[in-house]
Amino acid sequence: MKHLLKNQKGLTLVELLAVIVILAIVSAIAVPAIGGIIENSRYSAVKADATNVLNAAKMYFIDNPEEKVADGGTKTGTLTVDVETLKKENYLESAGKIPKEAKVTKGSPNFINTDAIPYSSGKTVKFTNATLDAINNDINKGSDDKDKNKVISGTTGTTP
Repeated sequence: MKHLLKNQKGLTLVELLAVIVILAIVSAIAVPAIGGIIENSRYSAVKADATNVLNAAKMYFIDNPEEKVADGGTKTGTLTVDVETLKKENYLESAGKIPKEAKVTKGSPNFINTDAIPYSSGKTVKFTNATLDAINNDINKGSDDKDKNKVISGTTGTTP
């Protein structure tokens, strides 16, 4: 009988409790880290969407180099194009999270302006005169405005 009791294999309650505590510690460390990675990827996705819009606008400006002319024959100012036009004229298949009202202005370099775009629970990013370089060189997740929204901005350069 004693021989049978000694050969039983299994976990004691203390060993089981130790395993549960270790798993809890690992999950307490891993969950916030994964949340940050997901948020960073969503932010990067919005930046990629803005880059796609700027590249589509570049093609649009190559095909449409002249400023728009009003009915009276006068130029209407700098050439701008919105996302809706880029999609309608097949320069852009999808704008992702960039709103259709966002505008790209022809300049040297071209720049994009948008309202605040949500990218993660309660967090937004806004592009203000943002050039491709400003977007690509953004390693600090923009700068905070007065409402704690992220803003990627650049210099307006020169307009033709």
